[in-house]
Amino acid sequence: MSKISAKSKKFLYQYLNNASPTGFETPGQKIWLEYIKPYVDETHLDNYGTCYGVINPGKKYKVVIEAHADEISWFVNYISDDGFISVIRNGGSDHTIAPSKRVNIHTKNGVLHGVFGWPAIHTRHGKDGVINPTVENIFIDVGATKKEEVIKMGIHVGCVITYPDEIFEMNDYYVGRALDNKMGGFCIAEVAKLLKDKKITLPFSLYVVNAVQEEIGLRGAEMIANTIQPDVAIITDVCHDTNTPLIKTKVQGDIKSGKGPALTYAPAVHNKLLQQVIDVAEEKKIPFQRQASSRSTGTDTDAFAYSNKGVPSVLISLPLRYMHTTVEMAHRDDISNVTNLIYETLLTIKDGQSFKYF
Repeated sequence: MSKISAKSKKFLYQYLNNASPTGFETPGQKIWLEYIKPYVDETHLDNYGTCYGVINPGKKYKVVIEAHADEISWFVNYISDDGFISVIRNGGSDHTIAPSKRVNIHTKNGVLHGVFGWPAIHTRHGKDGVINPTVENIFIDVGATKKEEVIKMGIHVGCVITYPDEIFEMNDYYVGRALDNKMGGFCIAEVAKLLKDKKITLPFSLYVVNAVQEEIGLRGAEMIANTIQPDVAIITDVCHDTNTPLIKTKVQGDIKSGKGPALTYAPAVHNKLLQQVIDVAEEKKIPFQRQASSRSTGTDTDAFAYSNKGVPSVLISLPLRYMHTTVEMAHRDDISNVTNLIYETLLTIKDGQSFKYF
């Protein structure tokens, strides 16, 4: 799968350009679920919006492939008397990139536009002019002169705020916001498509899971792991391309875009399952990289691994440049290789396979 089909690319653009902030993922989930319907036997939705398709349902042995659907965003937290809006994070939004960014404010009346304002460079002089963006001092301007105007627009405390930036292609990269982790959602959808196109019959039930609320603590995965109670979980998320300026590889590890998926060593990652993935990559000549995580991976891997008395879990990560900005970059070869590695690994998992160490 070196080149995605026209149908897949149409879905990718529609899915990536849609806003799916944490806790408000429903529009994106509808797009994702509609796309995978032809490739699965059943579709399901839980109470908080995690959705999944099941291939070959009804088997005792259950395998999950999973990505998370939510993107970082902001909440309206305060409206001043003169009509400026202060915010708090919804997930790990980066305050340093906010000034001068356009925003979409999601209201009951639809999307309204605003901007993160910032004092002009001409007005910042000397020691008193040295200011840096913080969550406390960034603000949104919607062109209002007083609080009552903002409220009349339908904006209130609790409205969620996203960036309007859309996906585009630049040389060998896809660039945009929310590649973390909608690109993972795309990959697992393509795995389902591959299985259908190649007429593969699996000896187990496969759950293709797009989970909500990862960005605020892996909550969607925590819920759905208890619902499905899988025997094996293969998780895909993003990791840092550490070979761009200002990142210390000795601290962050040495991962580079275009060099293949990153496989993580961590307590939550099951060693036997990880070795199985490595063996598949080597046999199928799928390039991969290695990284280590201290204590936790910080991904939905942890939620699955520590659920249901312990679920053998593995993490296959897509290297990403500039995570949690509006110009996240993923190499097209890495996207293809993440998809292929998940697909090829599934073909090696046996019905009832035990992953106990001894």
